[in-house]
Amino acid sequence: MRIVIGAPANGAALRDILKAYLGADHRVGEVVDVSRADSTYPAVSFAAGKAIAEGRADRGILVCGTGIGTAIAASKVPGVRAATAHDLTTVRGSVENYDAQVLCMGQDVIAAAAAVSLVDLWLDLRHDPASSYATRLVEITGFEASTTQS
Repeated sequence: MRIVIGAPANGAALRDILKAYLGADHRVGEVVDVSRADSTYPAVSFAAGKAIAEGRADRGILVCGTGIGTAIAASKVPGVRAATAHDLTTVRGSVENYDAQVLCMGQDVIAAAAAVSLVDLWLDLRHDPASSYATRLVEITGFEASTTQS
């Protein structure tokens, strides 16, 4: 699996911990950090989202102060779904139900050890296209397609 990761300055410490974890995990073939020292949360989120939309990465992890700003910004990239998740239920739901390719976390919200545990789970999660949420995702992607063509 190819993972893109990024964070502005207020998420850099947790990003570095998660990046090291991902780099040592056998399930991860490549980790690409799209952060720069002067990255804003929108810029790093757009870069990560574009890497996924263009097929250069399979999934992404974004970290800011709360995880909310990065989720909003990354979700503006057509075809990308980003979700803020800080517990088992929201991490599972983000992938299994909503097929979110980007996991967003807040450095000010979650302890590093908890974040690593959730990322460990996240790496094994897959979306079930036969789930009851599948029709809702079709509805979302249909709406997105209709608004990007306007």
